[in-house]
Amino acid sequence: MRGAYTEDSMPATPISWPAIALGDWQDTAQTVHLWTQIVGKIRMAHTPWLNHSWHVTLYVNARGLTTGPIHHPTTTFEIELDFTRHQLRVTTVNGHERSFALRPMTVAEFYDTLMQVLRDLGVPTRIWPHPVELPDPVLRFFEDTTHSAYDAIAMHDYWLVLVRVHRVFTTFRARFVGKVSPVQFFWGAFDLAVTRFSGRPAPLHPGGAPNCADWVMREAYSHEVCSAGFWPGTGLGEAAFYSYAYPEPPGYREASVQPLEATYHPALGEFLLPYEVVRSAADPEATLLTFLQSTYEVAANLGHWARADLERRE
Repeated sequence: MRGAYTEDSMPATPISWPAIALGDWQDTAQTVHLWTQIVGKIRMAHTPWLNHSWHVTLYVNARGLTTGPIHHPTTTFEIELDFTRHQLRVTTVNGHERSFALRPMTVAEFYDTLMQVLRDLGVPTRIWPHPVELPDPVLRFFEDTTHSAYDAIAMHDYWLVLVRVHRVFTTFRARFVGKVSPVQFFWGAFDLAVTRFSGRPAPLHPGGAPNCADWVMREAYSHEVCSAGFWPGTGLGEAAFYSYAYPEPPGYREASVQPLEATYHPALGEFLLPYEVVRSAADPEATLLTFLQSTYEVAANLGHWARADLERRE
């Protein structure tokens, strides 16, 4: 009937900035982090190498996280982690689809189930089954029966935060006409990030990321960058936004940035802004943009970037 609404066609409502206290969903975050590594490694297995490992990332979409199209030798398929209906869905261009529920399950069960789905769809895939960028992961995915938590409400809220952050990062990205990354989700560190480049080569990176080959880190940081991102707080105890420069120019860590709640973390070599500061601000988007712009300007000015050539004029 004309003018009638179905459940899927209701008018849009504003998306909030939910509270995501890590202590309430730490176990879920650790489990889903490992799930995303499995999904990301499947994409990596079939995708030509792109500079800075951009070929392995996931992307925020209207339901959760997606690989985008993956080109298998037999067909093209896509994997989606749907945090609205809480399903993992694999779809092929041949019109075939398989899915299973996202629920409390071990990493080993998730791995086995997903690999069987791929075989059923005719896109069997082998991956290196070891977690990366995590300190001392002793278990391969198919052996991990320890991590098994899944809080559906917490994951839905986390996805809503990613949507909000993606919106602001996309605005920030559009202000730069030099080389700039997509807004993309890195499953190694479980963070959403966007990176600007000066255009100049960088000194050789020392590497050192846990369980990640040094050559991967050196290729990722082959050129000067100012990178910003968001992660839910693993290692910090709270969700936070970050911004860093590589190489770090002299005077960077002593510089003043905005908003006032942003601080430099010497151990990480990054400026940090707690998520709660943004969420509780009168204008969260403006507050986050201020942090992104302020930390970029410090990096670009102290690093003598050619800003007039790299920045978009309104």
